Amino acid sequence: MAASIRSIGSISSRISPLILHSVQHNESRLQKLTARLLWTRTGAPSVMPSHSLCTTAAPAKDGDAEVVVRYKDRPWNYLESEEYIERYGTSPVWTGYRRNHKGGIPPQKTRKKCIRGGRICGNACPICRDLNIILHHQKVKLLEQFICPYTGMVHDPTQTGVCMQQQKRLNMEVNKARDHGVLPFDIPNVEFTEDYSNNHHAVGSTPPPPCLNPGERWYKWYGTIEPEETELAKVKKMYKAYLKKYQ
Repeated sequence: MAASIRSIGSISSRISPLILHSVQHNESRLQKLTARLLWTRTGAPSVMPSHSLCTTAAPAKDGDAEVVVRYKDRPWNYLESEEYIERYGTSPVWTGYRRNHKGGIPPQKTRKKCIRGGRICGNACPICRDLNIILHHQKVKLLEQFICPYTGMVHDPTQTGVCMQQQKRLNMEVNKARDHGVLPFDIPNVEFTEDYSNNHHAVGSTPPPPCLNPGERWYKWYGTIEPEETELAKVKKMYKAYLKKYQ
């Protein structure tokens, strides 16, 4: 009796996986058939209730898409919006940013770019992580956040965490804003300590030029110089053909 029970249990354990596989296969077929029927009746795709919990992310709202488009056309309005104030407040956009890296010593250079192949990498830089932050030469308040108020120079990317691609665009837009006169820049103050007027002691003590008589040379020693015979012979030999022509 015990042997028969054991044999029945072993047979059932072998058959049960096959039964479960067939049941699951039939359920998937039934789901596909019901989806096709709903498509033909309503004319719109339908999702089964069993797949409703497998959504990866919530769909974007229509208002958010409109905000992105509006800020893309006029990027300087984003700094005055409530969304920006709630996210950053009065501090710069790069305040508190820290790049993920191995070890306690941060890298000496930031990454080349945060967006590669249309995909944003993890822990993107302060400009790439927010799509509404668009570098523009008329966006003066945003550019001033990356400029040192004491030296007037753009902050180093190791301080702000901006990637090299956005840092290059930032320098271009800052120079463009300064060329348009929207962004001020400092000119070094040079103090001239030397006196270039005629009252200077070096100019005032210069003697007047001497008066020359007619026929008198400016340099008196010029008339006493006589050329050497060997040098004069070389010159005559060199220009012998020209001397015969004009004699």
